Amino acid sequence: MENGGAGTPQIRQVLFLFVLLGMSQAVSENGSFSVAEEMQSGSFVGNLAKDLGLKVRELSSRGAQVVSKDKKQRLQLDINNGNLLLSETLDREELCGSTEPCVLYFQVLMRNPTQFFQIELQVRDINDHSPVFLEKEMLLEIPENSPVGAVFLLESAKDLDVGINAVKSYTISSNSHFHIKMRVNPDNRKYPELVLDKALDYEEQPELSFILTALDGGSPPRSGTALVKVMVVDVNDNSPEFEQAFYEVEILENSILGSLVVTVSAWDLDSGTNGELSYTFSHASEDIHKTFEIHQKSGEITLTAPLDFESIESYSMIIQATDGGGLFGKSTVRIQVMDVNDNAPEITVSSITSPIPENKPETVVMVFIENYYTLETERPLDRESRAEYNITITATDLGTPRLKTEYNVTVRVSDVNDNTPAFTQTSYTLFVRENNSPALHIGSVSATDRDSGTNAQVTYSLLPPQDPHPPLASLVSINADNGHLFALRSLDYEALQAFEFRVGATDRGSPALSSEALVRVLVLDANDNSPFVLYPLQNGSAPCTELVPRAAEPGYLVTKVVAVDGDSGQNAWLSFQLLKATEPGLFGVWAHNGEVRTARLLSERDAAKHRLLVLVKDNGEPPRSATATLHVLLVDGFSQPYLPLPDAAPAQAQADSLTVYLVVALASVSSLFLFSVLLFVAVRLCRRSRAALVGGCSVPKGPFPGHLVDVSGTGTLSQSYHYEVCLAGGSGTSEFRFLKPVIPNIQAKGPGKNSEENPTFRNSFEFNF
Repeated sequence: MENGGAGTPQIRQVLFLFVLLGMSQAVSENGSFSVAEEMQSGSFVGNLAKDLGLKVRELSSRGAQVVSKDKKQRLQLDINNGNLLLSETLDREELCGSTEPCVLYFQVLMRNPTQFFQIELQVRDINDHSPVFLEKEMLLEIPENSPVGAVFLLESAKDLDVGINAVKSYTISSNSHFHIKMRVNPDNRKYPELVLDKALDYEEQPELSFILTALDGGSPPRSGTALVKVMVVDVNDNSPEFEQAFYEVEILENSILGSLVVTVSAWDLDSGTNGELSYTFSHASEDIHKTFEIHQKSGEITLTAPLDFESIESYSMIIQATDGGGLFGKSTVRIQVMDVNDNAPEITVSSITSPIPENKPETVVMVFIENYYTLETERPLDRESRAEYNITITATDLGTPRLKTEYNVTVRVSDVNDNTPAFTQTSYTLFVRENNSPALHIGSVSATDRDSGTNAQVTYSLLPPQDPHPPLASLVSINADNGHLFALRSLDYEALQAFEFRVGATDRGSPALSSEALVRVLVLDANDNSPFVLYPLQNGSAPCTELVPRAAEPGYLVTKVVAVDGDSGQNAWLSFQLLKATEPGLFGVWAHNGEVRTARLLSERDAAKHRLLVLVKDNGEPPRSATATLHVLLVDGFSQPYLPLPDAAPAQAQADSLTVYLVVALASVSSLFLFSVLLFVAVRLCRRSRAALVGGCSVPKGPFPGHLVDVSGTGTLSQSYHYEVCLAGGSGTSEFRFLKPVIPNIQAKGPGKNSEENPTFRNSFEFNF
């Protein structure tokens, strides 16, 4: 769920329980089915929809599912046709033991609205077990004076099957003294009694043997056999008798082992060994033998195993008292187990929904405790506020002492794409030095998404620019996975100082959400342009010669070297140095403005022609430089028709030489004027088309650099020299102002006259680019 910003109240998440006890819509009538044991997995049990009066499509639309208390899925529901099928082979004896009928209970859970149906599945017994005698050989001692019709107990056979498949009858092999009579004990189990048909005679036959056969009621019947030996003994004509024919006692289920349950007592009128009695269980089940023990001499019945009222509520047993002569008496004991509060409530979870999608309205999270209670959300959840809830459900009974059970459930909240990617900054400023290598990593943008999984996976892209100039696709690219930005080509500060674009961040949710940020790239200048000498021109066909009167004072301004640098900042700070001169010490160059001045008084001995080599160097790292060659001619006065040559040439030769110098000077001035006109036209054209260019303009081809910077006061041009040209590359100003050079008036010396500056002559040489 998206954050609403500052001031938006946080939504408190509350989970509560709805108790649906007693609601007629929650529990409907029971359904009943029957299946024989040992049927294969996948066998058809019945049609649930038909039995419950439901439509088949309801099972699918309402999410019907079959659950059981022991969480074992013995049944599966085909929601396409409503058929109930076995999920595993059922063994009735394993499931229910001797309990009959064997009934398993299930619930059918349906939603929207929540509804439960109880299902009873009866597992029918098949005859898959034979009767078995625990003792394969029985020994009976019968007095010879036993009357005809006397009854003697025989051990019964055990059969794990029930109903008609249990033991049905007993038979003995053919003999002339006994027959079998069927009896039923208190737990409805049949057992055999041996009935004497003919009086025994110890002297005639002291021992008899026959086969006892137990038959069950199955089809076909199964059987088991045991050997019965009868030892005929002499004279014991009194059988034991119990004080009570029926004993009934109660015992708490939490009684400690070894506790006395009851004492049975019998007597015998005989004396000696015939009157000595021993007590035993007769026809007792395995549970009785495991739980109780009877003392053979005293008749005390004690507890040998823990009792559990929830498993067995009562025990019934026959106690047999046998004297030394083999006669016996019997009594029945019924032990009732009394319940105590020793079981905490059991929480049975039928259905859990986890994780729960955020932003979803009230949802059933869990159904538990026999399907009558539900845990529901109170309002939509927000995974970004809390992704997991640990809930404890406590169930308490009303016994003494009260017992309780706690059930812990973890409910997770699944993510919904409800958060837009957020950039770490609304705008980014990146710096890259010009002349970079292609594919250079220039910076990164980063966005995060508060969602999780694919909803939080962010991809980056360049957004289409509103202004197609410069073409963004040729300048930068972005890595869609991590937001790294790369320069696609080498950048030129003189052509492009800065550009900006927008990047987008889009998550991979459905529907996808996106955001954008502004990126501004500033190109840093590198010292990649050497100084360019504007004056004097170095590519002219004829060199420009500066005229200096021999009467010039020290510090006389001979000329000014004018240079510019296409770089910016300290890379464009220029300094000047005199590298070479025809006569060292005669001229000097000011380091900061390029002015060439005389260093001392001139004399007649100084040569008339001088060649100066001036070094112009910028302040970059490493520095770049250029040289300018100056030609200086020393004259006695500007009115002389010619200048004398050092080798004393004739006067006509001196006049011709002076004429040549004047023609060269005039040609130089004319060339500068023509070049100024061309540059002026270029500036005007540049201003008109400036809207179509980014920070620059076209410059006519020629020896001038394409980009000039304002270097007033830095040494390249003094304030007396003003030039105005177009500045390409967007250095922060649309115009670059050069200085207007003041060309000194040619002084003429006459006898007795001082040379004066001619303002008209000076102004005629003043020009503006």
